[in-house]
Amino acid sequence: MLNKKEFLYDGKAKEIYATDVADQVLMYYKDDATAYHGVKKSPIRDKGMLNNRISELIFTYLNRKGIPTHFIKRVDDQHQLCHKLSIIPLEFVTRNIIAGALSRRLDIEEGRIPDNPIVEICYKNDDLRDPFVNETHVLGLKIATSQELAFIQNTLLKINELLLDLFNSIGIMLVDFKVEFGRDKDGNILLADEISPDSARFWDKNTRERLDKDRFKRDMGKVEESYRTVLKRLEQALKC
Repeated sequence: MLNKKEFLYDGKAKEIYATDVADQVLMYYKDDATAYHGVKKSPIRDKGMLNNRISELIFTYLNRKGIPTHFIKRVDDQHQLCHKLSIIPLEFVTRNIIAGALSRRLDIEEGRIPDNPIVEICYKNDDLRDPFVNETHVLGLKIATSQELAFIQNTLLKINELLLDLFNSIGIMLVDFKVEFGRDKDGNILLADEISPDSARFWDKNTRERLDKDRFKRDMGKVEESYRTVLKRLEQALKC
């Protein structure tokens, strides 16, 4: 493993460390589970290992399909090597099925399928509880340029199509997912963070059983088991 050097960032689910390569970092996946902006917290056995492996499979799949990501390789059970990025302080949520916060905000029952994917943009700030912003906020506050925002939005649609195909093939409905993007040392925009049951909603296609962090949020139990189900199906589909 590369030498883990300076501690750079402590998030709710991951820690970031510098390495002896200037433009590469080590990402450590924690076993901690959090919800409701950190109000609810608890460790989940093997969560870090499971999310690390799931995210590895998904990012490797996306890399092979031409999506530029920060992922380089999984190093061990809870570490992966990534390109160092300057994270754009925005979170992009792509929704294929109405669920969670959107269901509550608009008083629409969960499970309704909109005519097109819904994309929401949040300003990434825990103290402000990640408030919603729109394109005019992003451009007016110089968070990203119009060209960068257009690239991100086009990339999001491609990612969504690829993930819908992948998860449909393993009997899972991709309800929604949250991602971040960042700039590398050359200014290129890369997909960052993770895609896992922590950052996406997955429902079993036949039973509508939840296979994601909603099980933790709603005290449904079997959190680890649901994550393992997602991992097992991905490994079988991608033959990894």
